[in-house]
Amino acid sequence: MILNERESRHEHVLHVARQMMTAARTAPKGKGVDIIEIAMVTDGNINILSEMMVKMVAEHGMKFFLRDAENILNAECVLLIGTHEQAQGLNCGHCGYATCVSRKEGVPCAINSVDVGIAIGSACATAADNRVDTRVMFSAGLAAQRLNWLEGCTQVYAIPVSASSKNPFFDRKPKE
Repeated sequence: MILNERESRHEHVLHVARQMMTAARTAPKGKGVDIIEIAMVTDGNINILSEMMVKMVAEHGMKFFLRDAENILNAECVLLIGTHEQAQGLNCGHCGYATCVSRKEGVPCAINSVDVGIAIGSACATAADNRVDTRVMFSAGLAAQRLNWLEGCTQVYAIPVSASSKNPFFDRKPKE
């Protein structure tokens, strides 16, 4: 049997993306409380995500969403990593308020933000260990949040994943 890399690449990238999901899940969490959600977007759903990103530009004017919307179309898949909002009761003050109960509605618990960041780092490290290309995108994560793909999550980030001869997420030109 002869297996050409071009014929097996897509399945390999999806396999690595599943490993990235496991790495995000097993990443350390504040107080050991797991409120992280993780999903993989593939095929036509990447197009839906891209279209939502384009629509959002009219609302907020952030033109880099156009560049990112086109960019994710070069991905084999897109991982979504988000967190639910849940104050951890540490009264650490990292959110800008002295106590968890004094924190205003809509202000994220800093521990939740750190947890999602550590999960993203673990996922991207796994990708690097397996020599696949990624980029963390706030823009695609916000669009996924708008689509409610990680139900109830208040902070969502996206990680497009690719394996090609040139990282499609690196030298990116702004869209007009």
